[in-house]
Amino acid sequence: MAVPVTVVDDSKISRKMVIRALPPQWNIELTQAENGEEALAACRDGKAEVMFLDLTMPVMDGYQVLEQLQKEQFNTFVVVISADIQPKAQERVKKLGAIAFIKKPVKTLDIENVLHEYGIV
Repeated sequence: MAVPVTVVDDSKISRKMVIRALPPQWNIELTQAENGEEALAACRDGKAEVMFLDLTMPVMDGYQVLEQLQKEQFNTFVVVISADIQPKAQERVKKLGAIAFIKKPVKTLDIENVLHEYGIV
């Protein structure tokens, strides 16, 4: 059965890079979102069992998405993918429920390691 996956980034190029880095053998149903509001809509529609989330976006940023996911008690595995690799940012996203933080540019091995660690694939 395909896993519903949402890739969230305001940059189309960044979304494509993340999508290309997903494990090729992973059976997924892919949704893309350009901002946090679209990401939350995907969650509400059951399209985000796993979410790859950028932090810096217009409309609603990644931190706000994580806060809302907690409020609405979604059971979504969130992997933050960001160029902001400051320890405080990494600490904050973990406190907000993200399972991992991967720095851009993302590599397939980074994603595979997280997915295996959490038993997602």
